[in-house]
Amino acid sequence: MMQGSVNRHREATLRLVVRGQGAEQEIEAVIDTGFDGYLTLPAGVIAALGLRWRSRGGALLADGSGSIFEIYEGTVIWDGALRRILVHGVETTPLLGMGLLEGYALRIEVRHGGRVVIDAL
Repeated sequence: MMQGSVNRHREATLRLVVRGQGAEQEIEAVIDTGFDGYLTLPAGVIAALGLRWRSRGGALLADGSGSIFEIYEGTVIWDGALRRILVHGVETTPLLGMGLLEGYALRIEVRHGGRVVIDAL
């Protein structure tokens, strides 16, 4: 089981440890059920972690516009275990997507300070 909290903007958040090549950093990510990938991180965090570049990708955003981004390989500590994931380079608050949540149940108490609970199915 993993636990996070709801912030003052009513966003469900979870703290994650992300590892790159010889570095690691704890980040707070906003859970985004509209994002089908694993995790987004800004360029500065990607550079600090030394994440390895894999490819480029594209996405259709909620406003109908398109976006091109870089894709990197990283590792997160997920449910107590190391898990290799793809990280999208996006200049926004880190987002945790449905790729990481696959195989898990998500429960959110939607109020400031509410609990976010993620359990394996």
